[in-house]
Amino acid sequence: MLSTRLTNAHILTMDPDRPVARELGIWRGRIVGLDEEVAGLPARRVVDLQGATVLPGFIDSHVHLAWTGLRAGTPTVAPCTSVDDVLAAVAAAAARTPEGAWTQLAGYDQRGLGRHLTATELDKVSAGRKVFLMHDSGHGCMVNTAVLDLLPAELARGEGFLAEGAMGAARALRLPYSQQELADAIGRAARTCLAEGVTACAEAGIGGVMFGHSPVELGAYQLAQEQGLLPLRVQLMVSADRLRPVGAHQDDRIPRALDLGLRTGFGDDRLSVGALKIYTDGGMMARTAALSRPYEGLDHAGQLQDDPEQLTDTIVDGHLAGWQLAVHAIGDRAADVALDALERAQRLRPRPGARHRIEHAGLIRPDQLDRFARLGVAAVVQPNFLRYFGDDYAAIMGEERAPWLYRGRGFLDRGITLVGSSDRPVTDGSPLRAVQFMVERASVSGQVIGPDEGVTVDEALRAYTVAGAFACHWEDSVGSLAPGKRADLVVLGDDPRSVEVSRIGDIDVVATFVDGRETERAAL
Repeated sequence: MLSTRLTNAHILTMDPDRPVARELGIWRGRIVGLDEEVAGLPARRVVDLQGATVLPGFIDSHVHLAWTGLRAGTPTVAPCTSVDDVLAAVAAAAARTPEGAWTQLAGYDQRGLGRHLTATELDKVSAGRKVFLMHDSGHGCMVNTAVLDLLPAELARGEGFLAEGAMGAARALRLPYSQQELADAIGRAARTCLAEGVTACAEAGIGGVMFGHSPVELGAYQLAQEQGLLPLRVQLMVSADRLRPVGAHQDDRIPRALDLGLRTGFGDDRLSVGALKIYTDGGMMARTAALSRPYEGLDHAGQLQDDPEQLTDTIVDGHLAGWQLAVHAIGDRAADVALDALERAQRLRPRPGARHRIEHAGLIRPDQLDRFARLGVAAVVQPNFLRYFGDDYAAIMGEERAPWLYRGRGFLDRGITLVGSSDRPVTDGSPLRAVQFMVERASVSGQVIGPDEGVTVDEALRAYTVAGAFACHWEDSVGSLAPGKRADLVVLGDDPRSVEVSRIGDIDVVATFVDGRETERAAL
């Protein structure tokens, strides 16, 4: 007997061998069959979907669950539109902060204020507390003098805005969070994902200086799973900060590794270790993405996270240790470093099935596209960056470079795997809104950015299903709806392929199923 049979549905399987169906049968968390294969089978539960559209559950291949959940419970200055408003919000938060504790706020973004705050301004409203304002990009923070005084002199230069490694050093003064705090935060973020139809995701970097929250952070995900707080599939990228020299056998040719040789693939179908996360540059919001020539109107071109040779060594060592690599590279200069290093790594030890990824691929020159294709590197992009920040990004790139931002068609036409993701909580995590942008390439203001990079609705949906599964080595179990695969699916109030493109982002997520169990439900 089936556990569940879905009937009267418009099922888009994303399986080219059987692209559409009307019925789907589930038993023990897996898909048994479609249409005539299950129509006559008894089921404990029959769900009439009244013509609703069913797709494979969306896969968000680059998120920050712990950060998302923690941010949801952190006071924010995001609604503020002036320096005075931000300072008033800081003063109010400092007044509520116990003596000796940190005043921590989210939502800081100098672009809406016209300039950065200064440490001196924060000192005047901090009531003697240490103040830490996290930049929305995750690549910077604003702190007061009480924090600067705790940092090495070479990191504490400037007016209180700290970027990249300096930000990491300031964060380290506040950390770690407890495993229970993190498990609760992960659970909050996971429930938000489910409500948007996301059934699996890749956590983009645990245990590192940039986005880590504890030296035992993997344990927090295990705790969340044990406590029933992790209702979706999660793959954990581990920060390359955790690599250390090892005395492995000379035949292994492993110069650096995690303890005991832990690498990609360890775990089960619900919680596993994914790629090794390596940062080569910063972010465009903080103006630290590394470009080959300066930002428009500025006298600098961002920054690499380290000396190019050091970055190359880390990428090569991770490859030699057997990891899939997820290399953060937003600017085109950073992409050059990443591609050079990946090419060197594959020469030293060919691993054609490694499925290395470049995370973000925010600004990719035309000449770099063929290198992506030749190396078999996937591009893991965040379309909603341009939907919400596209006007700003286009302005700082200028007329020539703006069409190269967060490409779509350029990757697909060269056979490069195009993977959709959100970088949640940096911006809206909704896959449907991202799909809409990938097709129309329009920011919320209506500005069209790189129209030639638009893709079809089907191609955009593949980026969040089939391609996401491939990038995470999940293609045998999720990403399409076919017999034998996990029953991870999303029920939508309309078909993204048939509505006006401008309406795709507003389609209702009616229900979400993971392993055949309904985790989210709205009225049909």
